[in-house]
Formats: sequence, C-alpha cells, structure tokens
Amino acid sequence: MSVSKPLPHDAARLHVTGAARYVDDVPAPRDCLSLAFGLSPIAAGRIVSLDLAPVRAAPGVVTVLEASDLPFANDVSPSIHDEPLLSGHSVHYLGQPVFLVVATSHLAARKAARLAKMETERRDALLTLEEALEADSRFEEGPRIWQKGDAGEAIDGAAHVVEGSIAIGGQEHFYLEGQAALALPQEGGDMVVHASTQHPTEIQHKVADALGLPMHGVRVETRRMGGGFGGKESQGNALAVACAVAARATGRPCRMRYDRDDDMTITGKRHDLRIDYRAGFDADGRIAGVEFEHYMRCGWAQDLSLPVADRAMLHSDNAYHLPAARIESHRLKTNTQSATAFRGFGGPQGMLGIERVMDHAAHVLGIDALELRRRNYYAEMEGGGLSAPRAPEARPPESISDEKKQGDGAPVGTEARDGPDLPEDPSVDVASRGALGTVPQGCGAPAPEGAQTTPYGMAVEDFVLGGLTGQLAESCSYAARRRAVTEWNAANPILKRGLALTPVKFGISFTLTHLNQAGALVHVYQDGSIAMNHGGTEMGQGLFQKVAQVAADRFGVDVCAVKITATDTGKVPNTSATAASSGSDLNGMAVKAACDTIRDRMAAHLAKRYQAAPEAVRFAEGRVEVGGESLDFAQAVKLCYEGRVSLSSTGYYRTPKLDWDRIRGQGRPFFYFAYGAACTEVVVDTLTGEYRMLRTDILHDAGASLNPAIDIGQIEGGFVQGAGWLTTEELVWDDDGRLRTHAPSTYKIPAASDAPRVFNVALWDGANREDTIYRSKAVGEPPLMLGISAFMALSDAVAACGPGYPALDAPATPERVLTAIQTVRDGF
Repeated sequence: MSVSKPLPHDAARLHVTGAARYVDDVPAPRDCLSLAFGLSPIAAGRIVSLDLAPVRAAPGVVTVLEASDLPFANDVSPSIHDEPLLSGHSVHYLGQPVFLVVATSHLAARKAARLAKMETERRDALLTLEEALEADSRFEEGPRIWQKGDAGEAIDGAAHVVEGSIAIGGQEHFYLEGQAALALPQEGGDMVVHASTQHPTEIQHKVADALGLPMHGVRVETRRMGGGFGGKESQGNALAVACAVAARATGRPCRMRYDRDDDMTITGKRHDLRIDYRAGFDADGRIAGVEFEHYMRCGWAQDLSLPVADRAMLHSDNAYHLPAARIESHRLKTNTQSATAFRGFGGPQGMLGIERVMDHAAHVLGIDALELRRRNYYAEMEGGGLSAPRAPEARPPESISDEKKQGDGAPVGTEARDGPDLPEDPSVDVASRGALGTVPQGCGAPAPEGAQTTPYGMAVEDFVLGGLTGQLAESCSYAARRRAVTEWNAANPILKRGLALTPVKFGISFTLTHLNQAGALVHVYQDGSIAMNHGGTEMGQGLFQKVAQVAADRFGVDVCAVKITATDTGKVPNTSATAASSGSDLNGMAVKAACDTIRDRMAAHLAKRYQAAPEAVRFAEGRVEVGGESLDFAQAVKLCYEGRVSLSSTGYYRTPKLDWDRIRGQGRPFFYFAYGAACTEVVVDTLTGEYRMLRTDILHDAGASLNPAIDIGQIEGGFVQGAGWLTTEELVWDDDGRLRTHAPSTYKIPAASDAPRVFNVALWDGANREDTIYRSKAVGEPPLMLGISAFMALSDAVAACGPGYPALDAPATPERVLTAIQTVRDGF
C-alpha cells in the first residue's frame, strides 16, 4: 500500500515552481505593519542613555517600544526566563535587541532602527572558553560528571595511552527561509500568529505570557518552514512575541522577518566546545578506559544548553563499548549569541570526541583505523537487526485483526510487517505498552544477559554496526582502496589522499522525557476524503508526506485521498517541538491511533449491516471488503455517515520504556538507536591546504523505511551539512564580540561543488527491533554525523605527510590543514 513507497515530497511541485507559501508570503490586511529591532553595539555593559527621538521621527515609523513599554512578561526564553525580548539597561552580547521599531514597511523599520543615539558603558566581555573558565562563569555550579567504573585506574594500567585535545567550532543554521512571524489581532484581545517555528506550542506559550492571556487566547499556525535544523526551535520566540505585542499596542496586524545579516547576528548557533581526552588501550587495541572533559561555550542565556551538553555526554561512546569512562562537562556563560539547538543537539560534538580518540590511537598503535574501530564495537545481540540491506517489501492488505487495540484509539503497538519475529519485552505488560506508558525499569536497571551497557547504564540491545560496517566495507572496496591510497601517497609528494570509514550510533528520543508524546486529529468526510492534522511541523524534511502515507495505509486508500493541513495549536494542543529526530515516530503513531479508531467504528457498523464479523472487514486498494461485498471506500464512508457513525477522532501516543535521571547520568534516555556508516576519500594539496572530497559511500539504518526516497534525501543532505560543519563553516568573532561571519560573503556553507564527486547512498532497511511506526527508524539527525568520515579522511591524508599525528581541529579549513601538515612534518 502507501507505506514504504518512494513517493515525492508532498510539496515538491510547489517548491520547484516557487508556489509554496511561507510565513512572509501569507497575505495580510492593507494596514499591516513591519518590525525591526534596534541592536546593542557592545557585547557587555550598560546603556547609559538612549535617544529614540530620531527613530520616532523617521519616515513611516508608527511607534517605538522599549522594555518599559511591554505590558506583561519581557521574556522569550525556552528555559529559565533569563532572555528578555528587549534588553533594558544591561546588555549581554553584541547584537542583542534593545528596542523595537514598528513602521509601515520592512525597509522603513530597518532604516529607522539605525538612527538611535545610544550612549553605552562597556565592561570586560567574556568571549572565549578560557575567559569564562577564569571568571568561573557558568550555568550550573561546577561541572556535571558521569562515571562508569574507575577510568583513571584503567588508563593508568593500560599498555598504550593517548591524550590530547580537539577544538570543535560552532555552526550557523543557514536555513533558506529566515526567521519570520505574523500576528493578526482578533476580537476580545485574542491573537492569531503565523510563525516559522519548529515548536508552535512554545510560541503560543510565550505570546500568551507576553499579552497576559491564557493559552487558549492565542492560536499559532505553521504550514511549513524553509529549513529549520534546530534554529527555529526557540529562536523564533522573539519575533512572534514582538509581533503580538506590537499588534496589541497598535490594533493592527504586524509582521517581522530578519534580513540575513541580522538573522546571523541575533540568533544562536551550534555550541562550540573543546574536548580534552585521555584514553588507555591494551596491546590488541581494545579500549580499557577513557576520560573526557567537555568545555562548552553556551553564550549569554541558558536557552537549551543544558540538554545539549547532556546529549554531548550521552554520545561520548558513539559505537564503542567503554568498560570504564569518566565524562566531565562544563557549561560556560559568555557574552556571545546564546547557542541553541542544532541538528544532532550536541550529539555530533560528543561523538567527534571519541572518533578523535580512535583516530589518534590507530596512529599510535599502527593499526588500520577501521580495524581498531571494529575491535571496540558493541557486541551484536541476536535479534538486534537484519544482517544485510534490502528493499522494502509490499505490505499485505489491512484487516482490523492485524492490530492489537487499546481503548480510545491509542495503539497498543504496531505489529512488525517486515523482518524476523521479535520477542516482547518482559518488563512491559500488555496494558502498559505504547500509548498507555510503561512499567519503569528503574535508573540503572540490570541489563539483559549478554548486553553491554553505555557509560550511562543503558543496555545496547539493537546494535547492527558489525554487519552494517562489513557490508559497507565490502561494497565500497575499502581494503583495495586503502592499499591504493597508501601506494598513491608513497608516489606523490604534493597531492595526498586520505580514506576513512566511520560509524554512527545515535539515540532517538527527547532526553526531557515528558516531551516524548504527540497528538493528532483526523477527519474522514462523507465523500471519502481524509483531512489529517498532527503536532509535527514541516521544514522540508518530508514529515507530512510520511505521516500522510501512514494515514492512507490505515484506510487502505491512495495517499492522494489524504489532505495534509497546517500545524495548528487550535487543532492539536500541547505539542512537542519537531526535533530529536522524533517527528515521524511520535506523530506517525498518533495519526495511526486516530485512523484506527475511525476504521474500527466503520468496521463495526459495516459488519452489523452486512452480518459479518468486524475482524473480517478489510480495507485495501481503495475498497472495503465485508460480508462478501466489495465497497468503494467513499461508498463505505457514506454508509457509515448515514448510519450516524463518528468519522472524526483524535489520537495520542507516548514513547514507552523511557526512564532517565540526568543528574546521576543513569537510566534509559532513548527508545532505540539509529545506525549508519560512511566511507569518504579526499585529496589534499599539501602546498595550499586545499582539498576535495572525491567519493563517499554511505549505508544507513532507516529501519523499515516509511519512504525510501525521502530518507535517502535526508541522508545526503545530512552528510553534506555535517561535512560542512567540520570543514568549511567557520564562525569568527572579533575582540569586541562582533560576529564577523554574518553573511554568505564571509560564511562558507557547502556548495554543489563541495559535495563528493561520487556519492553512493543505500539503506540498511532491516525492521526496527522496537515497536515504532511500521518498525521504521528516525532519519533526521543521525546522518549529519556521517560527515565525520570526511574530517577523519582529511586527518588520514595529513598523516601521510610525516611522522607526527595531525591533531586537526574543526572546522578543518585549508588554513588549519596547512598548519597541521607542517606540524606533522616536524614530527609533533
């Protein structure tokens, strides 16, 4: 049926023709006003005086608002209320919004905002990790420390010890559509907000607080975003609140969008950090213990930094079993933009730390880096996954007897359609599976027999990287190409090649456990057409199409029968952000629950009418089979409508099995892991440090893919974005705290010419061991970390230049590569 088909994105035609409507395209009344912020010119200090008379007198200006003009909460923080919409007298980073201009046009507002006469008193700004450490400027008292065993003792007793440090830069989201919002005042003081946001409920909450309204007084709608990557999880709050406050003050609709330079100057980035490491290996290259110290620059406000730093710690093992580990994390407060969510949410940074350790150890021990990695993999448990990639299979026609049921349409669990029969988890009883929750296992509950555990105590039961890596190494001819690279480097003194195959093991779930829930609303109309709504947002990743395929599959109709409607807090309340790679997992299950409720009602009515058993009613290929009759789906719906059967339902799902104590660093924060591996080959010009990616081969675990075409697109894009983060994308602040790389002219995102010339992507399409929607796996964030293979391939190429270890920092720009080449030649 509809699931597992490689169908195009639901808005593909609109995207390529330019007809897709984004927030700034929404038609607004003729009297709509435009907004712009006036920004702080210093990174830290006080505003001694602020003369806004020239701003108010500027052409087109309707009003200007300061912090003292705001009627209720002056806060847009997603966490601890430490992020004012407008600064007041104290400013904390260069580019912080100080006042708000409301004018008749976007250009008039921007021009007027630059006319303010601002006298400031500077204080010493904390811009670097070192300055923050010296001042003990933090978001938590002291470092967060998680431990497994005695890592120090294990390292001291190891045959080989490697230690070092890696600096990892941040990253600009660079979504194609910038931040944007539109507020439309309603009768009775209510507000409708159109926002380019991954988290409509967060916008609803912050706007309600800013206007002194209950949440039911604010409705937020998001049809689509032109990219998000985490940058629209919390950073859109300021625009939506500003528009709503200005609309309340003027009684007129208000819209706001950042120009690209303002967007980059105001909004947060990926967290940059330094990782110091020390690790011990035995004579065979197996790790005995590792110690990590994470020093993360969080910026001026807390935002989402604590869970980001937590996830960096959680992914410090990546694919490797660490018998002993100590992970220490410092969350440092600086006078720079407040770092925020970015695809991977800290996981990529933590993962790069252990990959550096493996690369360094392979160099010291003289072992092939892939061989060393495989020796340290987690063990694969029986039933953990399929051992070879395969194409999705056609699904059998649906019968209502195919599913277990639990009241009110909430699914007890989706049965596996592909792959081997898998045992039920004995710790979860039937009544508690799926929507009704889970029997807690307890933090640090004993692992199943034979399972190895992560540094935070979670058993790794679904590990497939042994077979997956072997398949990729064979399909990309890793061994032969390794020999060819060695021969090339021996014969060519100027151009050096590098080759690296690196794995990914990424945990899927929000680490803030209560966010792992979703709702949906489905209507079946009397003509057989279906309208679907859920709490997830579409940012180009194909979520709407995947969930529409789920709805179509439940009713046995073509996906064209399903209308995908905009995310709307008035339809589905209390949504979680579309983040943590959980969009399809959560919303797919919620939509399934709603569809199954309607389908069961229809089956019961039709079975009674045709004197058949409800479980014998079948929905497939646009028809309903019942009692020997074959009805067109629309005909069956009309009969149910005339029989006064409700054809509308909500659906709800919450992820089972989660149990996490972040303070102790123990428990099960993830429902399952997604896996993948990438092999990348590069060539480096040793005279200039410039390089090219020649070829990349990827094999990625998408479970039983809901849509292989969309998943492959996500994998390709994720790899390129990850490689860009680690190679060309460099953020630079000057000594005054001014972001110098604030435009496309100074910030280098990957272009088409930067992608590998040969780019092969395949799906390892074994069914998910856990009970997800059709046994699929998340594919939003995990592919980004496949880009680590490009970084390690550069390290391999530089290592061919001399006896020393490259110790590249990220991003590995040509300048850094050239410096590393000289260091390696000097033998350091």
